[in-house]
Amino acid sequence: MNLEECFEKRLLRKIKPDYEKARRSIEVAKDKLKKAKDAFDKEFLDACLVYGYTSMFHSARSLLYKDGIQEKSHACIVLYLKEKYSDEIPYYLIQSLDSFRKERHEALYGLDFEISRKDALLAIKDAEEFIEIVKNLLK
Repeated sequence: MNLEECFEKRLLRKIKPDYEKARRSIEVAKDKLKKAKDAFDKEFLDACLVYGYTSMFHSARSLLYKDGIQEKSHACIVLYLKEKYSDEIPYYLIQSLDSFRKERHEALYGLDFEISRKDALLAIKDAEEFIEIVKNLLK
């Protein structure tokens, strides 16, 4: 799928830019990051990954609200960021968002998913960096 198909299938659609939702979404991102850190401290590594990804998702979503885009697909958010924000967000962070999106699915629905401490820490580190970049883009 490409970005154009995301709009054609209404997985992304244009709305009026909503700076209040953008602000609230970044606040949710910060809260999810805190929960990821708490989960890591308690050795709940799969929850850490899920919260780390969710933090990145809400950060990305705040950019879409700012731009006047409503999402109905996590995968389309990644395509949107690659198309619209590749100059502002390092590519490795957009790729990390996509990788953690897939791992989150396995963590929630897979039967044999295990996450390493290293990957759980990476989810936290990348979510922290992602939030900071997005906060600057929202200014």
